[in-house]
Amino acid sequence: MPEPMPERLRSRAVATFGPRALAALLYAILSFPLALVGCWLTLVGLLFGGLLSVTTLGLWLVAGTVRGALALGALQRTLARWLLAVEIEAPVLPAGEGAPAWRRAVLRDRAGWRAVGCAVLTPFTAVLAYVAACVGYVYGTLFALHPLVARWNQHTVHEPDGTVRHVSLEFFGHQLDTWPLWLIPFTAGLLLLAVAPYLLRHALRPHRAVLAALLGPDAADRRIRTLEETRAHAVEDAAATLRRIERDLHDGTQARLVGLAMHLTVIRELIAAGAAPDRVLAVVDTAQGNATQAIADLRHLVKGIHPPVLDKGLPAALATLAADSVLPVTLTTAVDDRPSPALESIAYFCAAELLANAVKHSGASGVTVDVTTRGRLLRLRVTDDGRGGAVIGGGSGLTGLLARVRTVDGALTSDSPPGGPTVVTVELPM
Repeated sequence: MPEPMPERLRSRAVATFGPRALAALLYAILSFPLALVGCWLTLVGLLFGGLLSVTTLGLWLVAGTVRGALALGALQRTLARWLLAVEIEAPVLPAGEGAPAWRRAVLRDRAGWRAVGCAVLTPFTAVLAYVAACVGYVYGTLFALHPLVARWNQHTVHEPDGTVRHVSLEFFGHQLDTWPLWLIPFTAGLLLLAVAPYLLRHALRPHRAVLAALLGPDAADRRIRTLEETRAHAVEDAAATLRRIERDLHDGTQARLVGLAMHLTVIRELIAAGAAPDRVLAVVDTAQGNATQAIADLRHLVKGIHPPVLDKGLPAALATLAADSVLPVTLTTAVDDRPSPALESIAYFCAAELLANAVKHSGASGVTVDVTTRGRLLRLRVTDDGRGGAVIGGGSGLTGLLARVRTVDGALTSDSPPGGPTVVTVELPM
């Protein structure tokens, strides 16, 4: 019975011929001819468009070439996503009403010309991956199978003295056609196959860098898109806050004030009718209770808009928040320069929401809150020892906090592996 393959060789074979490695190999095989065809078509289109640029046909040809480069970029992004699991954000395509407006929009669009540059450059980066695939997989397979294919892989060599030799593989003048020497190409082939995924992965790095830099939105477009999203979130948050205030006033405070007015009317009628003092006092007590509850509702409403304790500073507000929490909270603050009221409010509500999440969902036995300032950055870190599994998105409260934080160019990250702990970090530029 043959001995089983050692674990190291088995894992190396799985890595060499695993799904990820084979997907990268398929990408390297497809990307190079695709890049060559795209580069040739782009250069030909630009050349003829430039020669005919004195006419309207030349401008249309250049615009069509730019639009074709954008389509080629979309295909390259799709291949990178399917085979390399690389996500490249698509730029916003130009639009215009009517053919002339569309042509002007395409010719003035930066994303289109960056796609043209990508089409011209990608053959020089894709060839690296193609060569790595050939060296690692093709030559590795041929060398490893040399003992089996040596008799079919021969060529004839005519010596000066008239003799004829049949050579299959020669290394520094020595033929590797006998059994002991077969171990040299066989070992070299196994080594090439073993390092093939490593070679291919590093050979694809320049190509991935070019695709990410030229096919995605540039820094200005990304910044504009981020500002548009944060502005939309800010508007939605403000509208939701106004709706909540209106609902609370209508359902709570307004109803209690209406009840207070009705009880005052009853008191007036009782006094005018000469009712017994105990009846009047009972209605007065009820009216007093409504007035007290209305005041409490108003205080709670104001606290939801801007907690009065924030007037004393963020450390004092967080200390009050920690004292009111159901879970034990360890608070550490090191705030050198006081942030603006807007940043203090965002940090306070983020801490309040994260503490509420820890109480409701984490099953934690304790929470640690750290607030520090480093340079012009305010960092809030909330850590709990709960069950973990908190992710941003999917309707979680972290999504709303991220939207609130991004309105001031802040960032929110969550590290919450299954089993815990959960660490949520909020960074706000001051």
